[in-house]
Amino acid sequence: MSTETGLKVTRKGTVHAADPGRVARLAEMIAQRELSPMTLLETYLARIDAVDGEVKAWRELDREHALEVARTRDREAEDGTLRGPLHGIPIGVKDVIDVAGLPTRCGSPVRHAAPAAAADAMIVLQLRAQGAVIVGKLHTTEFACFDPAPTTNPWNARHTPGGSSAGSAAAVAAGMVPLALGTQTIASVNRPAAYCGIAAFKPSSGALSAHGVAPLAPAYDTVGFFGGTVRDAVDAFEAVMPARLRSQSPPTGDAALRIVVPDDPLIADMTPDVRHARESMADCASAAGHHVERRKSPVAFERVLDLQRATAFFEAGRIYRDLLDCPDGQVGQRLLGAIREGLAITPEQHFENRRELDDACARFLHANRDADAFLWPAAPDAAPKGLQTTGDPRYIAPWTAIGGPLVTIPAGVGANRLPHACMLAGHPGRDHDMATYARRFAADCEVSPFPT
Repeated sequence: MSTETGLKVTRKGTVHAADPGRVARLAEMIAQRELSPMTLLETYLARIDAVDGEVKAWRELDREHALEVARTRDREAEDGTLRGPLHGIPIGVKDVIDVAGLPTRCGSPVRHAAPAAAADAMIVLQLRAQGAVIVGKLHTTEFACFDPAPTTNPWNARHTPGGSSAGSAAAVAAGMVPLALGTQTIASVNRPAAYCGIAAFKPSSGALSAHGVAPLAPAYDTVGFFGGTVRDAVDAFEAVMPARLRSQSPPTGDAALRIVVPDDPLIADMTPDVRHARESMADCASAAGHHVERRKSPVAFERVLDLQRATAFFEAGRIYRDLLDCPDGQVGQRLLGAIREGLAITPEQHFENRRELDDACARFLHANRDADAFLWPAAPDAAPKGLQTTGDPRYIAPWTAIGGPLVTIPAGVGANRLPHACMLAGHPGRDHDMATYARRFAADCEVSPFPT
């Protein structure tokens, strides 16, 4: 593995974790002609060849086309033409997002014969416009629901990488790409990032176009970004951030943040390792000069969790009703269960659930309107053993319902040598501010699990 790209590989037993390198540094090296996009892509392709047989992050590589695009990016860089901040940066795409020329199989046997997509999803087009090189499609749980993908956790192959964006998180955590796209409807970006020891940025609900993304529950479906560190994930988001989200007066770089640490019974079962990670981050933020305040939540997160599930499944049930008619064994039991659960909810009950949920979220945000960000554990524990489930989404789902940007921040490893993480959550629509806050918070408090 070339040290020129900044990748550092860890190997011990079943560990295939590798620092994927810093996006800003790679882009700088390309801009200064110290590194060619072709060399960079070939380095990552060699890493894929070396470890993906065990990690199983990739559904389909677009090797030849990626190499062709990298050659073009080479020529452009040599001529001094850089398309954007991601010029020559390889990116993997979750296989619920259309990439022109590749099928979108959504992790399901019912789509095994899906034709190649005729066009890129809007988010893929935006990334290409910024110079990115699309490497291929990454494994997802079936239709981004709960039936697991074949992917394993790079830190321990016997443990889940999370879901639904399993391949996206694992590919970055195993050093196979520096960036990847995922989607989140319940906890499908922030949880896999936490389990795999990397960072993720999930924008506000509806912040980015979902054109060309297979739906699960459109009220929540949101494209998110995986990177080795918070800055990597945030940089990727900002490269495609719509102008309407840009703050007219971005926060200054040195003002103290007001960080609220909510207290709620939902997270009472976090393990000592997770509790220690949260407390360590809170203490670190205080030591860095930020204002950290613990507050009792004005709403019951357990109820928000239940309402988020019900409103998401209501939509999923109506979108995928026809899957109930497929032959036995063609559709996963967890997806079928979600469809049936959603169909059992009447429109009248759904609208009442939606009203109650919107009211709860509004009350939470109003009560904490002075907060810049909220610090919260990303999961009750590290990635659970076994590949039959994708882990526990309970801690993240209520924040997905609230609808603001969510950032997974690595918090090192616990006693079992598996990564832990916390989240920084923001107010809906304040994505530009949140990007600034997350960078500053991470600069003081992020604890990478990768060896230095």
